[in-house]
Amino acid sequence: MNNAFSAARVWAILIKEFVQLSRDHITFGMIVGVPLMQLFLFGFAINFNPKDLPTAIAVDDPGVFARSIVAALKNTGYFEIVGETNSPAKARRMLQEGRALFVVEIPENFTRDIVRGASPEVLIEADATDPASSAYALAAFNGIATSALRDDLKGPLADRAQGPPPYTVVSHLLYNPESITQYSIVPGLLAVILTMTMVLMTCLALTRERERGTYENLLAMPTTPIEIMIGKILPNILIGAIQSAIILLVAHYVFSVPMIGSLALLSFALVIFITANLAVGYTFSTIAENQLQAMQMMVFYLLPAILLSGFAFPFDGMPQWARWIGETLPSTHFLRIVRGIMLKDNGFPEIWPDLWPLILIMFAVSVVALARFRRTLD
Repeated sequence: MNNAFSAARVWAILIKEFVQLSRDHITFGMIVGVPLMQLFLFGFAINFNPKDLPTAIAVDDPGVFARSIVAALKNTGYFEIVGETNSPAKARRMLQEGRALFVVEIPENFTRDIVRGASPEVLIEADATDPASSAYALAAFNGIATSALRDDLKGPLADRAQGPPPYTVVSHLLYNPESITQYSIVPGLLAVILTMTMVLMTCLALTRERERGTYENLLAMPTTPIEIMIGKILPNILIGAIQSAIILLVAHYVFSVPMIGSLALLSFALVIFITANLAVGYTFSTIAENQLQAMQMMVFYLLPAILLSGFAFPFDGMPQWARWIGETLPSTHFLRIVRGIMLKDNGFPEIWPDLWPLILIMFAVSVVALARFRRTLD
């Protein structure tokens, strides 16, 4: 045996490794895809200073002053008016349902009070379930108090344009008035932890069988692909339920996160969310050639599930294309559901707009998994 160093042998091993890499398309895709995903997500999608946040306007006293305030809101760039009404209750309902992050209420007799020299109150209510998304917008709203009506205060009212603001801004933070970070983060962790563990549990379901040599026995059994998929997924639903119970207990007793809504409704949504993630993992298992590839797919999926769901960064601050991608992820919808139930006391009508996409994703991914199921060893 020749123990002398041989550059030729090293070269042969290098060639072999490159040939193997060229044949492993999934690994090669990860080498290129993960850095590109990180660049685009961190470079374009993530925004710590969100703009165009959905806002509902409740105007009890329509007039030139009210129109000027609405125009000033739009000009800040932080607010996008998604609804105007004369009923504060209707506007607050939009906040409850998650269709708006802010409600601006211009009170009755607003114009009369300004003309008389009084300082009427303009109320802005913010959905504080995600405090990070509202801080800059609230500061911008407070900043327009001195300038919004400057062009309207003319003639007998000209003196008011030079003095203190003609109206008082009153801010109310709803659902998390003390802006406690744990109230937002801990429910979100329920979505992130379940996404990571449930996808991991089933992404190895079939690849493990192939690598252990038991896949042939599985195919020889008198079972259909849907029966195999259900058999692989059902035990993990129980595991997900146990994990969820542990996380919710810790959230309540350690972090003091309130449970204002229905625990039964949250449990129902949890089962749908857990099943959807298990179906995603099972689909990866039908595509991957081995466990390493399955793990790579899981990592590739986990990045956007965290970064584009609204957990780590404000969802409404991302560009539209990033929000479109985020809407296809189960974690995005479940994040809204769990925060809505735990912090807002949302019921079934309020969570339904996010529950039906979860159900649709669950069935769509299951159909893909069944179509990709291999009936042979090749």
